[in-house]
Amino acid sequence: MQSKLRTFAPLTALAVTLAGCATNPATGSSELMLVSESQEVQMGRQADQEVIASIGLYPDSAWQRYIQQLGARMAARSERPNLPWTFRVMDDPAVNAFAIPGGFVYVTRGILANLNSEAELASVVGHEIGHITARHTARSMSRQQLAQLGLVVGSIASPTVARYAGLASQAVGLLFLKFSRDDESQADHLGLRYMSRGGFAEREMPRVFEMLSRQSAAAGGSHLPQWLETHPDPANRREAMEREIAQLAESGGTVNHEGYVRRLDGMVFGVNPRDGYFRGAEFLHPDMRFRMTFPGGWKMANTAGAVQGMSAGEDAAIQLTLAREQGADAAARAFLAQTGIQSSGATRGAVNGLTAVGAAFAAQTESGVLRGTAMFIEHGGKVFSVIGYAPDASWSANQAAVEGALRSFAPLTDASALNVQPQRMDVITTSQSTTIADLLRQRPSPLSADLLALVNQTEPNTALRPGLVKWVVGARFDQASGSH
Repeated sequence: MQSKLRTFAPLTALAVTLAGCATNPATGSSELMLVSESQEVQMGRQADQEVIASIGLYPDSAWQRYIQQLGARMAARSERPNLPWTFRVMDDPAVNAFAIPGGFVYVTRGILANLNSEAELASVVGHEIGHITARHTARSMSRQQLAQLGLVVGSIASPTVARYAGLASQAVGLLFLKFSRDDESQADHLGLRYMSRGGFAEREMPRVFEMLSRQSAAAGGSHLPQWLETHPDPANRREAMEREIAQLAESGGTVNHEGYVRRLDGMVFGVNPRDGYFRGAEFLHPDMRFRMTFPGGWKMANTAGAVQGMSAGEDAAIQLTLAREQGADAAARAFLAQTGIQSSGATRGAVNGLTAVGAAFAAQTESGVLRGTAMFIEHGGKVFSVIGYAPDASWSANQAAVEGALRSFAPLTDASALNVQPQRMDVITTSQSTTIADLLRQRPSPLSADLLALVNQTEPNTALRPGLVKWVVGARFDQASGSH
């Protein structure tokens, strides 16, 4: 939840005009396509704004220029060079990259930190360009007829709550469309094509698959890197690409290990606690100086647009955002005035010394009645909107826990929490052969030798040649292991 946090407004659904069969520009095949290119671009432009609001841009203009230049260079050599190609670095520690219709490609700082060369980055970007040039997302949308996607904005999507709450945005929902294995293989093939055309060394592409596999193994296979969650990774995928690369004439393309790694120096690594972080069930936000405790056993997520919690049974949720209005009274009136909201009225009071206005409400939705409690709290010149809700049938079982969480909102006064700083990448130069394990005995880091080795795509006790090593510096801070 960043200081620039905004509340979401659902996008107006785009009308679909039957366009019949069309020729796929990247593959030359004929396929059913109900979304025209102009609609695809319009959809992408709208969704791009929600992606920025939901995840947040990494606030480094040099990185933003770099990714735009690299991506545009590759896209200009694709079969759809005239799309409004836009490439962004997102302020997200997850290992992820994704694309949406119309030429919009996103990579997270999390995946950037785990790549080892510009060519590896080009393979990721090329893969995402391939999804757009082959119109995979547009085709999926055609098949779904822009149907409701049943997703809650953020990473804790639950069909149960989303079905009742209607919080899903079709634009952000595009991020969660699953591609078929054939689509993924095709995007790999096209990514290799665009790497080659862009002058990058094709042999670096399989290294990315290896990095992703190691990320999954390091998590014990229990939690895949997000790029694998949204991009299914068959066991033979790397081998297939290696076979294809072996058949190519050696291009002698660019690798650029040193230049790329040097760019990582100073990049925020992992969760940025200044944007808020979880300590057990408690959420703390140093910059906005507040804390709030979610019910025990709930799953939580923190994005640029909202802090969300969901019950273990996925039958209740809490969402914290910033209200647009200037005062708690005005925010409560605006919420209760929404179509479909019923309430006996708002009550003014105080929560932990802060001015607050609360109201019980019911909302009639297409899937049934949603019940909940909304609270609007003034703090630090802002108004915080904290809303807990559940389907009618499960509200009574969750009401006490939800309302207890809403009343836990309080000023943050703990000096250690207020002063916490993010961990950062520190690119160091070694003059002699060493190992990550040996370096860790000489240089402090909040990461273990295993994690530092993972970032460098090596093993803790494998000898490193003299040169650049990616390190992580900064203090450790407590964070709930089950939160995102």
